[in-house]
Amino acid sequence: MKRKINCETARNFSVVNALEKLGHFPKKTTEKEAWFLSPFRSEAQASFKVSKTNNRWYDHGEGIGGNVIDLVCKILKCSIKEALDYLNNDVTNFSFQQQKVFNDNETQIDITKIQELTHPALIQYLSSRGISIAIAKIYCKEVWYRYKNIPFFAIGLQNHKNGWELRNKFYKNSSSPKSYTYIQNNPKQLIILEGMFDLLSLATIDEDMMNISDIIILNSIAFIKQIEKHISKYELVHLYLDNDSAGKNAIQYLINTYNHVIDKSSFYKNHKDLNDLLRYEK
Repeated sequence: MKRKINCETARNFSVVNALEKLGHFPKKTTEKEAWFLSPFRSEAQASFKVSKTNNRWYDHGEGIGGNVIDLVCKILKCSIKEALDYLNNDVTNFSFQQQKVFNDNETQIDITKIQELTHPALIQYLSSRGISIAIAKIYCKEVWYRYKNIPFFAIGLQNHKNGWELRNKFYKNSSSPKSYTYIQNNPKQLIILEGMFDLLSLATIDEDMMNISDIIILNSIAFIKQIEKHISKYELVHLYLDNDSAGKNAIQYLINTYNHVIDKSSFYKNHKDLNDLLRYEK
């Protein structure tokens, strides 16, 4: 009979194993720590550190950290009780021992199948974010991949280097090579968005505008410098970046550098991003 865990015992569960169970795998490991791409946003360089010695995590990008319960609550957006239930249900998948060091080969994501979006769990997740399956099918695919011979599936947005941004209800991940997504319709106007759900949200809110614009989805704010080479090609550039410090810094940089760049974040000024606005309105 499986024993019921409480907060005290749950804190001993390995943070590294919890992240792996949720679909996030280390990009770099040493004996004492592991580095991950943040599970809370898209990024190109790992800024999320786990101390194996203290079994604590710290996200340098947001300046926050905590124990495994805090982590599960934040990733799954659930209560402490629900996090304990999750850990209890998966108790056999967690270890109190120090975790093994992963190498690059072991953390490789292998894409096994790409198809039209059909899985009910993904359709339900899209609906919970205010996105119709019809809109999602225009831009995204259902992507199946394997990690350590275990199959996973997610909503996939392909980038211009043929890597994939991967999202489902429980995690976000990406396959190599990571880069921005560039959708070209060859007009004179460019829209710059931060992530997959910003794309799907704007397509839901203003589909006509999407059809008369080229679109860049950064997939990480770190790609701002890389996409600059495209900006001068257009007569007008609309920015829909997050209302956080990283997004605002990027907006300020671009509007100071280019005369034809317009900040559109006032459209969702009381919300973190376009999807936050969409869910609020729905």
